[in-house]
Amino acid sequence: MGLTAFAAVLAETVPPLTPDGDEARGWAERELSKPVYAEAEPTLFDRIAQAIGEFLGNLFSTELQGPWGSTFTIIAAIVVIGLIVGAFLVWGLPRATRRSRVAVAELFGEPEGRPASALRSAAASHAERGEWDAAIVLRFRALARGLTERGVVDTPPGATVHGFARRAARAFPGQAAALEDAAGAFDDVRYLRRPGTAELYRRVAAVDDAVAAARPELLAEAPR
Repeated sequence: MGLTAFAAVLAETVPPLTPDGDEARGWAERELSKPVYAEAEPTLFDRIAQAIGEFLGNLFSTELQGPWGSTFTIIAAIVVIGLIVGAFLVWGLPRATRRSRVAVAELFGEPEGRPASALRSAAASHAERGEWDAAIVLRFRALARGLTERGVVDTPPGATVHGFARRAARAFPGQAAALEDAAGAFDDVRYLRRPGTAELYRRVAAVDDAVAAARPELLAEAPR
């Protein structure tokens, strides 16, 4: 086979390295449709923060002439600060801060990353087997994790069950006594090694159900 014939066969069997316009557009669309690009796309809050940053950079990199220069800069700075505050009020904290709250996997001094629903299921399984100590501890943890998921009460590392009960009582004053009683039940079986009972479990489960179905009167303040 001559060199010319070999080149003709190669051209027919090997795809071109330089695509035409339509083919290049198709390649780009298929590549950009991959999930990794959607996950990396900035949120609306990110775009607003970037726009404000660029505005500030342009504002303070430009020298304003005349007696009104400094006054205009101060007014513009106040407007920008107002926009930032408004963005926080409307869209909340940036996603990194929200994720850090969700990522806390400690509850009353013990590693615990399960959601409230999983903790309730585990507590019910122990209760069915008559393992009241574990059932009470897990159901109280479910109560605390549920309020954290709803954004009502925070349970940061180092939080105690009675401190949690007091903060939860601010949001649900009608359940104050029941919350304190449930915290006492947790302490009895977890730290004082007193045997749990079906009655104690019933009390903890009852206050968990009541709080889960109720609307908080106010959000509890974070512990100081």
